[in-house]
Amino acid sequence: MNIIINGASGRMGRIVDELVQRGGVHSVAARVDWSNAASGGLSALSEYQGPADMVIDFSNHSATAQVTEYCVERGLPVVIATTGQTEEELSLIRAAAERVPVFLSANMSIGVALLAELAKKAAALFPDAEIEIIERHHNQKLDVPSGTALLLAHRIQEVRQDAELLVGRHENGKRTKREIGIHSLRYGNEVGTHEIVIAAGAETITLKHKAESRELFGNGALAAAEFLMGRAPGLYDMRNIVE
Repeated sequence: MNIIINGASGRMGRIVDELVQRGGVHSVAARVDWSNAASGGLSALSEYQGPADMVIDFSNHSATAQVTEYCVERGLPVVIATTGQTEEELSLIRAAAERVPVFLSANMSIGVALLAELAKKAAALFPDAEIEIIERHHNQKLDVPSGTALLLAHRIQEVRQDAELLVGRHENGKRTKREIGIHSLRYGNEVGTHEIVIAAGAETITLKHKAESRELFGNGALAAAEFLMGRAPGLYDMRNIVE
């Protein structure tokens, strides 16, 4: 598989590049990053028209229009590993998925995908339980709450359709019966920890996933890319892998 890495100069882009080189099975077709402009490298996807089988995007959600347009024009599958998309950007992704295979996940960890399924099952088994989500990330992370925390909350909402998300608590007052609380902590070099507390009165269930290394997200992105090869157009996510 010949891969275009978009966001190649970023932390995750470099990790994916290293994993590809180390694995020796796949190859890098092009390394694209806006920061390459000063050095004469590829600063936009449109600058590369050579052979490729796949795009892995670890750039920024603001590049969604560029990424989807490029992949549709070239008929290339794409793994979108960015977070924080606006509704307009999500609409572009859904439209692209009608033309090419698109893998979209707020978190590329298979372990997080399993966590989401466990959280959904626990919420269904304890319909009256109070649920809180605590997420921890490094001090340079931009989006609050994390895309993964929202992924977990939305999975729970599949079995609690009247649930309301409350991001942080800014005023006095009791929690409501319908709320799912989300709390974001930012410090140091924390890779990413997500914890779900399900308080059912007589018992409390705590589900937790801790990322020990960012390599797991790179490995997940490559697994997603392998999954997309030969697939029909459509919108896929980690559930398709774990199922």
